[in-house]
Amino acid sequence: MKKWISLVLASALLTVGVAGCGKNSGSNAADASDESKPLKFSISLTTSGNSYAESSKDINNDKWVKEFEKRANIDLDIQMIPLKDFDSKMSIMFAGGDIPDVVQNVGGATDKSMSGSIEAGVFMPLDDLLKEYAPNIMKAVPKEAWDEVSYKGKIYGVPTWLSNPSRRATFIRTDLLEKTGLPVPKTMDDLLNVLRAFKKLGVPAPYQARENFKYADIGFGAYDALGYQFMEKDGEVVPKFFNAENMEKALNFYKTMYDEGLIQKDFATIQPPQYTENIQAGNAGVWTANAAGLLDFRTKIQEVVPDAKVDIIPSPEGDNGLKGYGLYSSVNTSLYINSKVSKEKAIRIIKLFDWMQTPEAVKFFSFGIEGENYTEKDGKIDYKMPTDKQGNDEQGFRSMLRWVGDGTINRERTELLPGGTDVLKALDETLAHEGIGGIGFVPDLETFSQYPDLASKRPDQAPKLIIDHMVKMIYGKEPISDWPKVIEEYKQKGGNEIIKEATERFKNNDGILNQASRKQ
Repeated sequence: MKKWISLVLASALLTVGVAGCGKNSGSNAADASDESKPLKFSISLTTSGNSYAESSKDINNDKWVKEFEKRANIDLDIQMIPLKDFDSKMSIMFAGGDIPDVVQNVGGATDKSMSGSIEAGVFMPLDDLLKEYAPNIMKAVPKEAWDEVSYKGKIYGVPTWLSNPSRRATFIRTDLLEKTGLPVPKTMDDLLNVLRAFKKLGVPAPYQARENFKYADIGFGAYDALGYQFMEKDGEVVPKFFNAENMEKALNFYKTMYDEGLIQKDFATIQPPQYTENIQAGNAGVWTANAAGLLDFRTKIQEVVPDAKVDIIPSPEGDNGLKGYGLYSSVNTSLYINSKVSKEKAIRIIKLFDWMQTPEAVKFFSFGIEGENYTEKDGKIDYKMPTDKQGNDEQGFRSMLRWVGDGTINRERTELLPGGTDVLKALDETLAHEGIGGIGFVPDLETFSQYPDLASKRPDQAPKLIIDHMVKMIYGKEPISDWPKVIEEYKQKGGNEIIKEATERFKNNDGILNQASRKQ
C-alpha cells in the first residue's frame, strides 16, 4: 500500500464508522424511496475558482440552486470548497469524519485529494446502480474516464468527463498568412518558413513563447518529447526526455527560433499576463491556447487590428507523424456517494445524475429560465448572452450545477455564438486527429515529493532540472548535444528512484493512465 494511504488510513477507517453524519445523511430509506417527495441530501462541491460561487453568503438559498431543486425535486445542503484550498479542505473533511452524502473531487478516485478514502471503504461502489438506473451516463462516458474513477475494477465515481481530451490548439493570424502567400504549415519546417515570413512582415513575435514552455510546447509535442510524460523504454518506464534524439530535435527547433528572432529573446521569463496581452495586442503570428478561446481571441485582436483573421489550424507534424499537445486527463471532476447512504437514497441520487443528461436539464444548465434568460420558437433558442464578468460568472455557476456531463465545452451555447461553429469544428475535426499521449500516474509517484526538482510542478510542465537545461541550451549556454549528460544527471540526483517506482507501478497497473498518441 502506498505510504500516503497508510498515513491517512487510520483516520479514514474511523471515518467509515461516522461517515454520513452530515445534516441529511440520516434521512430514512422510506422517505428516500418516495419519489413524490424532494430528495434530501448533502453534497460538497468545489467552487472551481468561480467568483459567483465564492462570493455567495448563502449558497443554499441562491436563486439557481433553488431553481435546480424545484426542477429536479431535490432539497440540497451544499458545502462549497474554494478551489485554492481544495486539497487541504478535503483532507480536513476526511480526517474530521463529517462527510456529506455526496462528495465532488477535482480529478479521479485515487487522486491525492481523496486521502485514500476509496481504498478505506468510505464510498460505495456504483457499478450495479449505474447499470440499472443511469442508461444515459453509461452510454456517454468514455472508458478512459471510467478507468479514472475506478479502483480495483469497480466504479466508485461518476465523472464530468472530456469526450475529447485534446483541447489545446495551434492558432494563427490568417490575415498575416495570406500576406505571405504561403499555405498553412503542415510540417515543422513549414512552420519555420511561415514564422520567418511573419518576421519579414514586422510581426514582433512570430511565435508567442512563454515561461516554462507552458502553452508554448508545439515543438516538444511534434517530436514526442513532452518533458512531463513517461514512456516504456528498454523494460523500464522513463520520462520521455530520455529519448535524446527526440529531445535534441525539439531543442534545435526552439534554438532556431531563438537565433532567428522568431520568438522573443526574453521568452524564458514571459508570464501568463504578458503572453495574453501580447497576443491580444496583435503582436503574435502563431500561438498555442485552448480551442475554446478562439472567439475571445478574435474579438480582442480585432479591437486593435480590425482586419485581423484568427483561426485554428492542424498542428504541424514532426518527422514521426505526431502533432499537437499533451492529451488532458479524461476526468474534470467526479462524484462519490457515501457508503452509509441507504440504497434507496443512492438510487435516487444516481437517477438525478442521469437526469442531468436529458435535453430538459441541459437546456436549464445552459440557458437558465425560459422567458427570463431565453425564449424558444420552433425549436430555436434565443439566449441573452451575458456581457460582463458578473454575468459570465453567474452563467458559469449555473453550468457548474450540472455535476455530471461532457466538460469539453458547452456545445449548446457555443453553437449560438457568431463563429461558434468554428470552435466546434476545431474540436470535432482538427483536434480529434491530434494530441500526444503518454504514461501518467494517479496519484503522483511518491518519489516526486522526495525529489521536487525532478518532478513536474504542473501536469503540463517539465521538471525544474529539465527546464533549466532546456533554456540554457536554447540560449546557447550549453550544447544541445550534451543532452545525454542531462539524462545522467537526472538519474544520479534521484531519477533512478523515480524510474524504479514508475516501472513498478506500471507493471502492477497501480494508478496508471496510459493514453495513446493520435495520428491521422
